[in-house]
Amino acid sequence: MFLKKRHSDSEIVTLQKKRGFLGNMRVFGSYYVMLIPGILFFLIFCYGPMYGMIIAFQDYYPLKGISGSAFVGLKHFKALFTNPFFLPVLRNTLVISLYKLLICFPGPIILCLALNEITRPGFKKVVQSISYLPHFISWVVVSGIIIEFLSPSRGPINILLKNLGLEPIFFIADPKYFRGVLVLSDLWKSVGWGSIVYLAAVTNVDPALYEAAEMDGAGRVQKILHITLPAIVPIITVMFIMESGKILNDSFQQVYNFLTPTTYGVGDVISTFVYRMGIQNMQYSFTTAVDLFKNTISFALVMLTNWIARKTSDYVLW
Repeated sequence: MFLKKRHSDSEIVTLQKKRGFLGNMRVFGSYYVMLIPGILFFLIFCYGPMYGMIIAFQDYYPLKGISGSAFVGLKHFKALFTNPFFLPVLRNTLVISLYKLLICFPGPIILCLALNEITRPGFKKVVQSISYLPHFISWVVVSGIIIEFLSPSRGPINILLKNLGLEPIFFIADPKYFRGVLVLSDLWKSVGWGSIVYLAAVTNVDPALYEAAEMDGAGRVQKILHITLPAIVPIITVMFIMESGKILNDSFQQVYNFLTPTTYGVGDVISTFVYRMGIQNMQYSFTTAVDLFKNTISFALVMLTNWIARKTSDYVLW
């Protein structure tokens, strides 16, 4: 039996360069057409609105519009860094995001490795379906479920605490537990959906590697450490680079639905701060300056993480 030798990545790149853009269009034209809806989406909804960033340097008034509003330079950025509420908000955002990065980022990887070890297809599909389901539930519903679950009077956890002779805990309103509720609820909602990309990478592993490892006497843990995990390291690196850029991009829907007056000190984040200042107080230029600052830092973090990955491994975004 003869096997057709596939081109290596370097050979494919060389062939594409030889063909040129028009040659690639003739060969891969249908694939380029499939890209059009996605490109249009980003152009219209992501890059188009970037024109509005100019109001961060203006005293913007809706009736005057962007062209009629006065240019004030860095006035709103100075107001941002002198605002007494901004530094606590920035600290809360960083702390919550770092907790999520430390706990929620490894979650899908661990779930992927566990699912890969399940040998019964039917049971595996049930577990996957159950773990994916929370992703499709809105934060309004999820917050309602969790608030009821953690209720000091009706929640099963506090009922258990009462039966053990302990005092009930109002987890949602207690600053000591609020950040933990945010992190664990985000883990529950995202762990299944996040594991999909890692499971896709695992499917590309040659089964012969596992068979050879078994013949050499390797156990399950050894196969995970020496075959499965190395196979998904490139995806882990890319996902980590992308996640590093989200450190300042907190989940407004999640925090807003859980936030209470007693937890503002530990739960008020940039998105809720922008909502109050921009929507409620109508300080559009100031909140645009906040978002521009946040996105600049996010871009810098992605560049820095990608640079570190380039220096320490062969897997990078660019």
